[in-house]
Amino acid sequence: MSLLFATLVHSDQSVSAENVTSEYKLLVLGDSLSAAYGLTAEQGWVYLLAEKWQAQSLPIKVVNAAISGDTTDGGLARLPRLIELHQPTHLYIELGGNNALQGHNPRKIKQNLMNMVETAENSNIKVIIQEMQIPTNYGARYTKAFTSIFHEIAEEKDIPLIPFFLQEIALTPGLMQRDGIHPTKEAQPMIVEFLADKLASAVDARLLTD
Repeated sequence: MSLLFATLVHSDQSVSAENVTSEYKLLVLGDSLSAAYGLTAEQGWVYLLAEKWQAQSLPIKVVNAAISGDTTDGGLARLPRLIELHQPTHLYIELGGNNALQGHNPRKIKQNLMNMVETAENSNIKVIIQEMQIPTNYGARYTKAFTSIFHEIAEEKDIPLIPFFLQEIALTPGLMQRDGIHPTKEAQPMIVEFLADKLASAVDARLLTD
């Protein structure tokens, strides 16, 4: 199998290795949770995931297009250019949290996400969506309505849904930064362990059985 290489994207500018080929290319479209907020890029879970898959000789190239502070509005606006630039086979959407923290209407958040899914599918890109959650102090009604968005989209579009990767980490002392929102350096490998098989299987279930 061919090697995997993590391409780190900053402000949509990529740095890639020459002569690296792969059967699949996973574009990570996310916010600060995927952009290694407060850490170096090499300490973040996306980079560590790429290293893990490389060590396993899984034929998936990873492009990290996550930007701290990004919203579904920003992701939707950036997506066409990212597709043109990177030509991914798969899109992993990790967005929505910042919309919710700003109190955006869940219907608008859902519509933006649906538009992203459809934009990708129109380019024959398979989509994986990340469930997102917010602190309970936003109220039970809004919190439930927000989290339900991701389940509804996964069901309506028949795409894989990845459970929120901070659900347990956020409750563990020492694994969140002082802001209570972003995971620490120590939490990043734990996120990788939580996501690695789930994402690889979502890309191609045969990757874990070969």
